[in-house]
Amino acid sequence: MSDARVGQLPLPFTPRPDYAMLPLIAHAGLDQAQTWLGRTDWQRLALWGDAGTGKTHLLHHWAAAHAATIIAGQELTWPAPAGPLAIDEGDGAPVMALLHTLNAAAEAGAPVLLTAREPPGRWPVHLPDLHSRLSATFSVQLLAPDDGFRARLFRRLLDDRQLHVSASVQAWLLTRLPRNPAVLREAAARLDYAALAAQRAPNRAMAAAALAPLLDDTSMADLSDASPAGTEPG
Repeated sequence: MSDARVGQLPLPFTPRPDYAMLPLIAHAGLDQAQTWLGRTDWQRLALWGDAGTGKTHLLHHWAAAHAATIIAGQELTWPAPAGPLAIDEGDGAPVMALLHTLNAAAEAGAPVLLTAREPPGRWPVHLPDLHSRLSATFSVQLLAPDDGFRARLFRRLLDDRQLHVSASVQAWLLTRLPRNPAVLREAAARLDYAALAAQRAPNRAMAAAALAPLLDDTSMADLSDASPAGTEPG
């Protein structure tokens, strides 16, 4: 089976990480959020930012530290559990369930942490009472991580799969993959599958073939000077 064909094979199921047990890789884009999560003088707080910026990871760590119930936004129902709540992807929650949950939490003095792609004031909510409460929710943006974070995250993702990819191939990929950390997770899964299918560690040619849908347009051209797929070092 050719390496090009490997990139088109269906991927195996990748389980959701156990965020509460997984150490957080710090980067400057998390600083403000971590400062607010360390405080106790807020009743509602929203973490917002692009996919892969660390919102869910921070939410799980906060929930573990405060014995909070974690609920996926789309699965929120009323009545919600009592006590501190961590609502992941809160912008997907049913509006009436979210309104009643926020009201009950405010009455009980229980903190609610939410995550979303946009700050709550921008959520497409047409219920005036809920829009008012969301607009009054303090929100913190998680900024895009730096290159050092991306390199550390990619190494961890590969190590978690016990997949050996040389430092030179990792560096080559990191300059060509989109900066979104969520793409790095998909890249690690595709590389793992390609390596299992080929029964060898990925070199640059294999990586380029397996990750072709994710790489920029110049990546395949870069292979013109590479050795054949079976002999290229690293």
